[in-house]
Amino acid sequence: MNTKRLFGRLAAATLLISAFTTVSEAQVTTHRVPKYTGPAQARPVRATPSYSSSSATDGVKFGVRAGLNVSDFSGDAVNSVMDLADYTNGAVTKSTKPGFYAGLYATLPLGPRFAIEPGIGYSEKGTVLTGRVPLKQFDFLNAKVTATGRLAYLDIPVLAKAYLTDGLYVYAGPQASVLLSGKARVQASAFGFSAFKQDFDVKDQLRTVDFAVVGGLGYQFQNGFGLSAGYDYGLSSLDKNNNFDAQNRVIKASLNYSF
Repeated sequence: MNTKRLFGRLAAATLLISAFTTVSEAQVTTHRVPKYTGPAQARPVRATPSYSSSSATDGVKFGVRAGLNVSDFSGDAVNSVMDLADYTNGAVTKSTKPGFYAGLYATLPLGPRFAIEPGIGYSEKGTVLTGRVPLKQFDFLNAKVTATGRLAYLDIPVLAKAYLTDGLYVYAGPQASVLLSGKARVQASAFGFSAFKQDFDVKDQLRTVDFAVVGGLGYQFQNGFGLSAGYDYGLSSLDKNNNFDAQNRVIKASLNYSF
């Protein structure tokens, strides 16, 4: 009897152990990750901003630039002329002078968004003053005198460029301008016909080197072409003898090509 009980207990223990093992294996199998047998998939990579050849990532670039200047003078001397205009009922007026400029440059990258750009170029600057007879009884003559400051410089800017987006940039920096020629053209006319025209050389009265700060913005396309617009703010007085105070002011727009 004791033997039967012993075998019965052993059988029951065996059944309990077998059942417990089965349940444990089932739980482990449920949490096991099934093996994937399909084609491998690439893990997505987060995109990072990139800057193409229209920014500052492709090494040193050289280029040519040409465009239009719209120039003027500013300073106490010019203010005095305009004060005189008030006393002559507008008989003297001042206007901007259009001119041409062209040059070469090199773009030296300092990283994906920054570059230094030294350059050299020919630049025409100046201003225009127009006077007329301030008496109505002589209006029929249509008589007027025009004095045009015609200055030519060799501009040498050193610009820092910062790319806001791929292609779009702002620039700023110092500029030295070496005077190549300085002339004052005086013209007189009446009844619509030219009565007098003469150029006077005033280079000896002007400073040889003019200093300015320049700034602006531009866009460089993938194909190498670009557009830019900027402003030159002259710091030096034009008269080397300090007899009058006037500085260059220039608005410029240009096309360029980098290679």
